[in-house]
This record gives sequence, structure tokens and C-alpha cells, in this order.
Amino acid sequence: MRLYAVSLLFLPMLATHAYADSILQTAAAFAVLGGSAVTNTGPSTIDGNLGVFPGTSITGAGSIVLSGTMDLGGAVAQQAQSDLAIAYNGLAAMPVTDVLTGQDLGGLTLAPGVYEFNSSAQLTGILTLDAEGNDDAGWVFLIGTTLTTASSSSVNFIDLGSNPNDTLFWNVGSSATLGTGTAFAGNILSSQSITLGTGATIDCGRVLAQAGAVTMDSNTVSTGCEGTGLQSTDGLSGGNDSPVPEPGSAVLMSAGVLVLAGATRRKLRSGFRRVESNGVPR
Repeated sequence: MRLYAVSLLFLPMLATHAYADSILQTAAAFAVLGGSAVTNTGPSTIDGNLGVFPGTSITGAGSIVLSGTMDLGGAVAQQAQSDLAIAYNGLAAMPVTDVLTGQDLGGLTLAPGVYEFNSSAQLTGILTLDAEGNDDAGWVFLIGTTLTTASSSSVNFIDLGSNPNDTLFWNVGSSATLGTGTAFAGNILSSQSITLGTGATIDCGRVLAQAGAVTMDSNTVSTGCEGTGLQSTDGLSGGNDSPVPEPGSAVLMSAGVLVLAGATRRKLRSGFRRVESNGVPR
């Protein structure tokens, strides 16, 4: 009940801030953003902007098909990195709905919520994300150290709602590595580096590394989600690339709605029937 009461403090924000605003702010324009460098081998496709800061090096850019713009150590990439840090810290502060430490994500079916790994996270096989028919369904994975996927692993969605504003964030404490041929989805926010194995794809999302490099090898990274069947038009970031009025507003709104949703679900569960704990990180 205390959480429920606290969440009510955030409800006025829902009336004044549109869901079109993304917690990523200007970083939402980037499909690939590196810290120290971006390195590419083989033919890769990036649907969105490509940038690096504070580094200035993008190796193998000549073999990248890029739909957006490129920023090497410039002011735009610098602002995106600043906004990325704010988003990373905001997501890290969200209330956790379930702890998955020690479990492999492969074979799991997860409702919307905030899931925590105290150390590393592993995906071997298929992770299924069940929106339970909700509009604006959202998932946040808070990972203490590394995120690693085995070759040919994938992230699938079922029972999606009708509103194209679903969200999926992977907050990685150190580095993320996607195995060869992985079909991934969502926004990877890494404090260090991100490595995409040969042929790995993110058809609806982003790779955003704060301090380290982004390393690519014949990959596709797209913020557009076209042709994926996902209920999102902005890379599962909850926005349309427009910045929010104040950096902290998106964080507070997301946390407030999550707490309210979690408290409501717990109340219903205790009053009617026992169901799996979940919440909506919106």
C-alpha cells in the first residue's frame, strides 16, 4: 500500500508528458553509438545515426550502409552520450519486479516488468516476451556485469497490444556480446563495450556503449522495426526521437507508472488469484 501511495505522486506527469517522449532523449536518434571507437568488418547495415564520443574513430565505415548521419567526436554525439548516461542511471534506479540471477534467459517467457541479474546474464536459445495484450508493454533488464548470447539465440514477442509504443531496454553493467547469428531486439545500454558477432541482428533497437567500443561484423542494426511485426515504430525506446522537456521527467514517469502497475497487480493477485509477478516499466 505504501508503494501504491507513493506512485500516485507521479500520476500528474502522465497528463503533462506524452508517451511519445523517449527516456533516451537525443541518443534515440542513434542506432549505433560508441564511446572509444566503432569498428566494423564486412557488409553491415545501420538504420539510424552512427556516432562515437569521446573517441573519433570509426573503422570500416566504407562497408556500412547507413540511412542516417555519422558523427565522429562531434557535439551531437557528445550530447547523445550525455543523454545516454542519464537514461542508463534512470533505468538502473527502477524498482525491480523479479530477480533472475543464475537463470538462463533461454526458454523463459516473461511478462512486462523490470528484471534484475545481480551479476552476468546469459541467453541460450529463445527468450519469449509476452505483452499479455497490453498497449505500451515494457521490459527492462538490469544486468550487473555482462550480457552474452549464444550463437543463433533470439528474442521473440507474443500477444502484443495495439499501441505502437512498446519498450525494451537492456542495462548492462559492463559489456555485451551477441553471438553469431543472434536475432536480438531492444536497446542495449552498456557502460563499457558492445560486440556483435558475425551476422547478429537487432531489427528493432540500438547498441549504445558509453565508455568502450562497438565492434561489428556483418550486422544489421535498425531503429525502425519495419517488417518485424513488433508494435513499435521507434526501436522499442518509447519515443519518436523527440527530447523530453526535462531529463529527469522521463525517469520519474517511468518509475512512477511501474510502481503503480506493480502495486495494482499485486493487489489484484492477493484479492482474486495467484499469478506470476510482473509490472509495466512505463
